[in-house]
Amino acid sequence: MIYAVGIGPGSTRTMTYEAMYAIENSDVVVGYKTYIDLIKDIIKDKEIVSNGMKQEIERVKKAVEIAKTGKTVAVISSGDAGVYGMAGLVLELAEHEDVKIISGVTASTAAAAVLGAPLMHDYCHISLSDLLTPLDLIYKRVELAAQGDFVMCIYNPRSNGRPDYLKNAFEIIKKYKHISTPVGIVKNAERENQMSIVCTLDTIDYDDIDMLSIVIVGNSSTYIKNNKIITRRGYKL
Repeated sequence: MIYAVGIGPGSTRTMTYEAMYAIENSDVVVGYKTYIDLIKDIIKDKEIVSNGMKQEIERVKKAVEIAKTGKTVAVISSGDAGVYGMAGLVLELAEHEDVKIISGVTASTAAAAVLGAPLMHDYCHISLSDLLTPLDLIYKRVELAAQGDFVMCIYNPRSNGRPDYLKNAFEIIKKYKHISTPVGIVKNAERENQMSIVCTLDTIDYDDIDMLSIVIVGNSSTYIKNNKIITRRGYKL
């Protein structure tokens, strides 16, 4: 058996009961070393297999190899395993092993709860990481989402290697959204040193944002009240 488990954005505090159960009932836990550290208090009695970034394929192949021996393996992801997580690779690389996908709390919904209620209407997720997706395709998706007036949850918004991707994306967004559109930034959502900022398209400070941040851009019905971001669902009040 292989469990693909989303451990939530932070730690055991934000894990679902089902995720906790899957990890507790696994013999081996496989994951990126940073995520392993987040749940180290509940896996002390487990066999641990961990490695670094950009080694996802090797990690899942090892998990499948271990599962063939009859052991139950939990392959962990931060957030939800099916949202920019490991669930897809597990299903692609598994052969005849039983696989169960365990849902979790993804970073966008965790960040949204910190900011208020920005995801009350149609929204999309876009990652600005071009490690696996061509940059021109990313910008095309940004443009179409902005044109469609989606609330936009932006993952991997800014890093030392790509400091201007978010700024470039916002220039595209400004063609379709008013510059006063609310923007929420949450860094370290549900983790230590959590920080949140409420601003607008024209007042955002890109230096406040890094790879540990989620950026949520509102739609035409989004507004700020008492420093909370609210997207109107459409009820007649």
